[in-house]
Amino acid sequence: MNTHDPSYKLLFSHPQMVRDLLVGFVDEPWVADLDLDSLEQVSGSYISEDLREREDDLLWRVRLRDGERNRWLYLYLLLEFQSSVDAFMAVRLLTYLGLLYQDLIRQRAFTEAGRLPPVLPIVLYNGKPRWTAATELLDLIEPTPGRLRDYAPRLRYLLLDEGAIDESAPWALQNLVAALFRLEKSRGPLPLQTAIAALIDWLDAPEQASLRRAFTVWIKRVLIPGRMPGVNLPELGDLLEIKTMLAESVIEWTQDWKQQGIEEGRIQGRMEGRMEGRIEGRIQGLIEGESSLLERLLIKRFGPLPEDVRIRLQAANSEQLQCWAERILYARDLNDVFTDC
Repeated sequence: MNTHDPSYKLLFSHPQMVRDLLVGFVDEPWVADLDLDSLEQVSGSYISEDLREREDDLLWRVRLRDGERNRWLYLYLLLEFQSSVDAFMAVRLLTYLGLLYQDLIRQRAFTEAGRLPPVLPIVLYNGKPRWTAATELLDLIEPTPGRLRDYAPRLRYLLLDEGAIDESAPWALQNLVAALFRLEKSRGPLPLQTAIAALIDWLDAPEQASLRRAFTVWIKRVLIPGRMPGVNLPELGDLLEIKTMLAESVIEWTQDWKQQGIEEGRIQGRMEGRMEGRIEGRIQGLIEGESSLLERLLIKRFGPLPEDVRIRLQAANSEQLQCWAERILYARDLNDVFTDC
């Protein structure tokens, strides 16, 4: 997903998602001092017109216990879905936070000491390339001699790069954001089923109906179309229906790639087989077509293949190729694919 989708923003418009994001993925000691029950999304009256026009930003606030003081901490959550990294993200955030502080001044939203409240800028990024941009504004400014550098603006943002995050926490922790990240990274219906089954168990309370609908909308409109392009989806009203549909898709997907391999093998066999060896050529073409298709699937699932794996694919018969292909749906690594076939 390389462009902003409103359904993703809808997910993080629920306090439980923001809570799980902070608890599960912000490794800072001050998180323990947050009163997470006080989480509230800030209304538009606190945001300038410039910020209100930005569709991929969310503003929350939460009580921060600091000794005897109990003050608001603002969380500026920027949802970033770019296909490429923004090298000057720190400059963008400097502008947004300046506008936010101007509006807080107009609202006279000061601390008890008459100061501006702290703001934590968070960039949640889910693009394919890993994030390489500077997270500190000062790193983007040319070094200067002497104390001139002391006058340069300073800002640091907290980066959460989904592709680089280890979201494999035990399911028993019931972290909704971890489940979201697993869904983002899943390939094939079985991993999707596992994550969706967990969500069904976790979001069964009546007060969670809105969040359950938000997950359903995002999975239906964004996730599944990206994983199953060209597949006509039935009307899916809830997570349970999505899980049932995926269970049926396990069989359909397996049959689809087998049929595709047969067709490719037939075409390749016809091209390579001469008149006097047409039957033999078609058989060989079928096997090579299956081998070629399986190699492409393995590369998409696990990345570039070692040379010994490529040789093994080329030497395999049709029965072995089909056995390995069925394991792609649930294998954790290449060893799981090639065991006992």
